[in-house]
Amino acid sequence: MKPSPFSPGVEAGRLDDGAYAENFSDLHPAFDPHEALVAADRCYFCHDAPCVTACPTEIDIPLFIRQIATGTPDAAAKTILTQNIMGGMCARVCPTETLCEEACVRELAEGKPVKIGQLQRYATDHLQEQGIHPFSRADATGKSVAVVGAGPAGLSCAHRLAMLGHDVTVYDARPKPGGLNEYGIAAYKTPENFAQAEVDWLLKIGGITLEHGKALGLDMTLEQLKGDFDAVFLGMGLGGVNALAVEGGDKDGVLNAVDFIADLRQASDMGALPVGRDVVVIGGGMTAVDAAVQSKLLGALNVTLAYRRGRDRMNASVFEQDLAASKGVRIMTHVVPRALHGNGAVREIEFEYVNDDMTGTGETVRIPADQVLRAIGQTLDGDALPDLDGGKIAVTGAGRTSMDGVWAGGDCAAGGDDLTVTAVAEGRDAAMDIHASLMG
Repeated sequence: MKPSPFSPGVEAGRLDDGAYAENFSDLHPAFDPHEALVAADRCYFCHDAPCVTACPTEIDIPLFIRQIATGTPDAAAKTILTQNIMGGMCARVCPTETLCEEACVRELAEGKPVKIGQLQRYATDHLQEQGIHPFSRADATGKSVAVVGAGPAGLSCAHRLAMLGHDVTVYDARPKPGGLNEYGIAAYKTPENFAQAEVDWLLKIGGITLEHGKALGLDMTLEQLKGDFDAVFLGMGLGGVNALAVEGGDKDGVLNAVDFIADLRQASDMGALPVGRDVVVIGGGMTAVDAAVQSKLLGALNVTLAYRRGRDRMNASVFEQDLAASKGVRIMTHVVPRALHGNGAVREIEFEYVNDDMTGTGETVRIPADQVLRAIGQTLDGDALPDLDGGKIAVTGAGRTSMDGVWAGGDCAAGGDDLTVTAVAEGRDAAMDIHASLMG
């Protein structure tokens, strides 16, 4: 094992080289053509399909499944991508088990829904692997739009605006586009550099210029963008992370889960990534589960996910919770951290058990921890922004903010549910509203 500079017990190379490739292989292997036809044949092609209502991007699911069933997967892909230009990524990471598949008539009747997500992946992969881009730009409008943030919301907005004939410049603080898709999702959900491949494919529409290493508030201001462009869309996500405000919360070995996941996603060698022997993840959302599962896959001996409420209140879906448990992650509920113990570096974490109303019981427990990952929520960074609502940008209608000529969507905007598919829908809808506004 290789010693880590972070804290004692946090080491790289805990597993044999071959184990990393196996552990981080595709969570849901792609359908082959026969499997896709068999899965598509289970669809009832409902007239008033509840799965469509459950989809934030309102994809015509019965239509695209029928197109797969009739041997035209590229037509199915266009049906999907017309509503959700990032349908390939959403097919991999969207919690279909709580959205379209939960609403599926087959699920209600038999407890076994049509595999909508995997069928969507089959269709979109078939199209994108051929390098086909099924959309073309309209005649140039002469209008220009700035998009801040190259994540799902920003890219969705940029693509729709470019398709409508506008010139779009996308600014992003990171060196790669993709936002959450590139930096914030578990590696086993998007192997083989799919996030960047999807961005490259999306940009084939033309009319989109990417500017990397440009952060709002540091490299440009909102007022400057308003002066230089006809409209502005804010889709920069949430850059800050809530602090762990307990005794010892600043000890070595305490990390942000989003940074831990980002390092995993950008690593060329999983064996070079340090992980603790006893890892504790604090939080109950998808980020917490992704961090916990990947800690286990990197070779951590004991991984505990600690959440302040019951499992029924966790933002992570039941599927994600069960996935964590199947990988050996221990889930503790109704606990809040009270102190981190250790001489310089964390060695133990102390929790207090709490009631449903978050009042303490007085009963505490200490467990070993040489690495603690915070997944307790993110915050919006930035000054001189439009009016806020609950710490996010307040929006009305299709993303209109309190500033004329400025729209917002995705995680930085109030009212959403912090899903990739929702961010895509908000970016698309804002683009249509921007287009209507610019064209009078």
